[in-house]
Amino acid sequence: MTPSISFEFFPPAPGKAETRFWDVVERLAPLEPAFFSLTFGAGGTARSRGDRVLRALLARGQADAAGHLTCVGATRTEIDALARNWAKAGLHRVVALRGDMPGLSEPYAPHPEGYRNAADLVAGLRRIAEFDISVAAYPECHPDSPNLAYDLDNLKRKFDAGADRALTQYFFDAEQFLRFRERATKAGIQAPIVPGILPITDFAKIRTFSARCGATIPNWLAERFEGLNEDPETHAMVAATTACDLCRRLLAEGVTAFHFYTLNRAPLSIAICRMLGALPALEEAA
Repeated sequence: MTPSISFEFFPPAPGKAETRFWDVVERLAPLEPAFFSLTFGAGGTARSRGDRVLRALLARGQADAAGHLTCVGATRTEIDALARNWAKAGLHRVVALRGDMPGLSEPYAPHPEGYRNAADLVAGLRRIAEFDISVAAYPECHPDSPNLAYDLDNLKRKFDAGADRALTQYFFDAEQFLRFRERATKAGIQAPIVPGILPITDFAKIRTFSARCGATIPNWLAERFEGLNEDPETHAMVAATTACDLCRRLLAEGVTAFHFYTLNRAPLSIAICRMLGALPALEEAA
């Protein structure tokens, strides 16, 4: 069975980066993703840029767009107004997140007039419109959670508030996800938990970012990419094979959907999806 797929982007800076962004969207759209999601910054300029790009995605009608909302740096009134405007513009998918402080420079603190956490945000969105709401899940435990049990309880609160599915933080060991899914099921969570897959475009950068967000880099993965930073062609081949192996392992365990963190790049995501059987719609019709 061909899995359902979705793709995540971040809002590009104006100019060449935005031109490349729309090229990536055009290349991925024929794979008929369930949705494209667009991250949202905590600052005013970042939010304004994200809102503009999200509305352009909706206007193009290439895929069902999903806008991210976080609790950081905004009041309930501001978030509610944005959500209502999105609903009026035709957007019906939202990724509701607690969010992190800008630059990860300090511990999370809710806005004094804002939503306290992701569960609170989900409940607020449910009062505004009939959104399809995704939330975040962490197979290795969120860095701010004291333990796995607390983290799982937090996820359950998001679903109890009305979330439709969870999209996980990326991971590289299939067993981490499978153990997490089993714990979630035992905790009474029946809603879909979609694994987040990060194609490795630059292993050195991924290693640095993973240290900040609490994602484990297995030794075997580090060894696999050893010495490849100066060999981009081999790096890309290894990255595609590694991600595809992970997805196939999960497919064998009953996973039916994947959420790809594209980093605003197309080639690896296209290669992986093709190897999983997700072919462009025009080719299937030919």
